Amino acid sequence: QVQLVESGGGLVHSGGSLTLSCAASGLSLESYAVGWFRQAPGKEREAVLCISSGNGRTYYADSVKGRFTASRDNAKNTVYLVMNDLKPDDTAVYYCATDKFLGANSWYRPTLYDYWGQGTQVTVSS
Repeated sequence: QVQLVESGGGLVHSGGSLTLSCAASGLSLESYAVGWFRQAPGKEREAVLCISSGNGRTYYADSVKGRFTASRDNAKNTVYLVMNDLKPDDTAVYYCATDKFLGANSWYRPTLYDYWGQGTQVTVSS
């Protein structure tokens, strides 16, 4: 049984930083692309970034370029979302998701991901 568990959310002031974790069981994250999405109240789920399997290339939404990044710890079967210079508009529930085969033209499409975590709340105060 595949399970993804996000953690690390919380309340932070504008300009602050947070690191979210996505820990997996039932599959080896090393072999999967891992996407991060977010959903604010009343809004659609939005792609944030995706770190691909293999070469680890990362794709970014324009809204987070230069502020957010992702990394892997294969020994811990975990992917991290490092968020810097947070803004109130970053407030949302953040989700991680996985799929085997995603690239530049597909990483931002949530329907293509097979497995999802339950989400973790990030709140940025102004």
